[in-house]
Amino acid sequence: MSDLAAARARYVERIAKRERISSKRLLEALAAVPREDFLAKGPWRIKSEAARSYRLTPDADPVHLQDNVLVAIDARRKLDTGLPSLWAHFIDLLDVGEKDRVVQVGCGLGYFSAVLSRIVGPKGGVRAIECDERLAARAANYLRAYRNVEVVHGDGCEDIGAPADVIIVHAGFSHPHPLWLQSLRPRGRLLVPLTQRDREGAVIRITRKGKGFEAEPVQQIRIFPGRGRGTTALDDRVADWWQRASALAPLRFRAIEQGLPSDG
Repeated sequence: MSDLAAARARYVERIAKRERISSKRLLEALAAVPREDFLAKGPWRIKSEAARSYRLTPDADPVHLQDNVLVAIDARRKLDTGLPSLWAHFIDLLDVGEKDRVVQVGCGLGYFSAVLSRIVGPKGGVRAIECDERLAARAANYLRAYRNVEVVHGDGCEDIGAPADVIIVHAGFSHPHPLWLQSLRPRGRLLVPLTQRDREGAVIRITRKGKGFEAEPVQQIRIFPGRGRGTTALDDRVADWWQRASALAPLRFRAIEQGLPSDG
C-alpha cells in the first residue's frame, strides 16, 4: 500500500471512529473520493477544527489532506472547505441512501458532492447549487466524471429543481426557507445551519411528516453565511428563536411565515 493510500485509509478510520458512522456506503465513498481532486494544487493553507490561524503544508503532497482539517478556499474571506468529520456526521445523520435525490445549497468546490454521488449511486442524483460563479465553475470542472451530479450556478433559495429526499444547506441562514420545505418528498430530510451575524448558531434537522414538519437540533456550529442572509438584528432574533424553541422539544409545524413556523 502506498503512503497516500495508507493515509487515506487512516483518514476514513478516524472519521468513522470519531463520529460513529453507521453508513457503510458513506465510509466507502470517503475512501473512494480523493480529496485532492477538489482543490487547487498545493501547498495548501490548512487548520484544525480548533485552530484560529492557518498553517502552510510543507509541500504539495496530497498526504497532507488526508486528515480532519479545514483547507482554505479563500483565506481572506475565511472561506474554507467543510470539516470532513462534521459533514460526514451530518450525511450519516440524514440517512442518505442509494437512489436518493440530494440537493446541496452551497456545494463549494464539490468534494461532498462527489461523496454523495457515490452514496446515491447511478439511480440517484445530486443537484449541487453554488451562488459563487467562480466556485461553481471550478466544482463543475472537478465533478465532470461524476455523471449523476448536476452543478448549478444559482441561488438555492430561488430554485432547487425537482423534489428531493434530502436537502443539505452548507451555509448559515436565519431560518429554513419555505422553498426547501415545500421541495421535500414524503419523509424527506432537510439540514440547515441557523446562525447569527457572528456566524455562530445551531444546525437543525427537519423531517417531513405527513402534512407537516418536525424540527430538532443537531449541534452547535460556526459557518460561513449564505450570501445576503443573516445581516440584520432581526435575522439574529429569528435564528435565536429557532435555536431556543427546537432545543426544548421537537418542534412541529406546517409552514413558515416571516421566518417563523406556523400551523399554516
